[in-house]
Amino acid sequence: MKIQKIFLFILMLALVLCPHAALAKKHHHTAHHARPKHHHVCAGVDRGAGYADIVIDAETGRIIHATNADSLRHPASLTKMMTLYLTFQALETGRLSLGDYLPVSENASYQEPTKLGLRAGQRIRVQDAILGIVTESANDAAMVMGEALGGSEQGFAQLMTRQARAMGMTQTRFDNPTGLPDPAQVTTAHDMAILGAALIEHYPQFYPYFHTEGFTYAGVFHHNHNHLMDRYAGMDGIKTGYIRASGFNLVASVKRGNLRLIAAMFGGRSAVARDNRMAHLLDQSFAEAQKDARIGRVASAKGEGDSSDDGSEGYVTLPAKIAAVFPPHGEVATASPPRAQEAVQEPQQNPKHVMHLAVAQHPVVEKSVARGGWGVQIGAYSNPDIGKQALSALASSMPGYLANADPQVQKISAGGGTTMYRARLMSLDKNTAQSVCSYLTQRGKSCLTVGP
Repeated sequence: MKIQKIFLFILMLALVLCPHAALAKKHHHTAHHARPKHHHVCAGVDRGAGYADIVIDAETGRIIHATNADSLRHPASLTKMMTLYLTFQALETGRLSLGDYLPVSENASYQEPTKLGLRAGQRIRVQDAILGIVTESANDAAMVMGEALGGSEQGFAQLMTRQARAMGMTQTRFDNPTGLPDPAQVTTAHDMAILGAALIEHYPQFYPYFHTEGFTYAGVFHHNHNHLMDRYAGMDGIKTGYIRASGFNLVASVKRGNLRLIAAMFGGRSAVARDNRMAHLLDQSFAEAQKDARIGRVASAKGEGDSSDDGSEGYVTLPAKIAAVFPPHGEVATASPPRAQEAVQEPQQNPKHVMHLAVAQHPVVEKSVARGGWGVQIGAYSNPDIGKQALSALASSMPGYLANADPQVQKISAGGGTTMYRARLMSLDKNTAQSVCSYLTQRGKSCLTVGP
């Protein structure tokens, strides 16, 4: 009897410490036994502080507010932001096109609970899969995309994690393309702000998809889950998420005038509570940014150290655009379009419900404002002459690296009518830019690599 009591105690303790392993299994159909299994482990998610947030200036990376921003959390459907980031990369490089049809596997068809209702053996157009992900947060569509680009669910998860690390999302690990419960799938508010900024900065031609109000697929209208977009002025994306282990999450982007803020929040008690809290955070942060602009705070490209709980200091390093290494074997597995006799209804896009879609349907790759190549940014200053002096001093101190660099002082708006001047040395190759920034940051100086 004593041994049985000890066994029961150990079992209950295991469930308390790692309750989501069982949940993760619920989302794998019995037909998946042929797939390689994930090795689930309890991630270091801080259960003592379920709430976390961060708000940053999208132009400079300055942290305006933060709470538990570097504590591990489960991303839930915020995971799909990376699924879409890699999708957009595949579209831009020609690996995919919006009109391609992708096959629906048995694994994809089993994904629950939010879905388009795709059936195994069916085909779905890439553009429709994207719309399903940004509106309904469709897990079946996300799995289709992941399997097409990564070769398998596991292969795509590894690709997602490698991309995250390359972008500076150092505490993020992805284990599936959907965000469905997996104890090993973790991120932070800080990392999700990086990803939100990257989607906007790296793929401006595709970012308007996140502003889609809704679309109709197979006769069913799917409204965007980001209801705060309907009532918060200037909000144009990005993504909601929920699983029991994470609470209600949201990454939001708002632009007012020349100032864009990106906010990430985890741990809302309900969708309404999350939206209300996010609205309050954004109101507070816009007021703070405008106050700082009036004071004339000088923004540097990067702050050192972790952000404080009140977010009063610190910078997020905005990522350079780094190409993913897709699986080398063959091309993306596309399928032929549905035959006329197949009962597959094409989606209907109502102009009333699909906003800015025309922009996304005809991608045009935006070129860097620089004359070409890579570069480094060493700061943003209230006086352009100070920026020029800083660039000249740096170039003189590293002639072996920067003798042929192109110094640029670029005028930007910091909000509230304040003008700042961004100091950059451009026309570098990638290795030089990274080496210069590595050298500077090791010596406690600000530096940000700028991709082409």
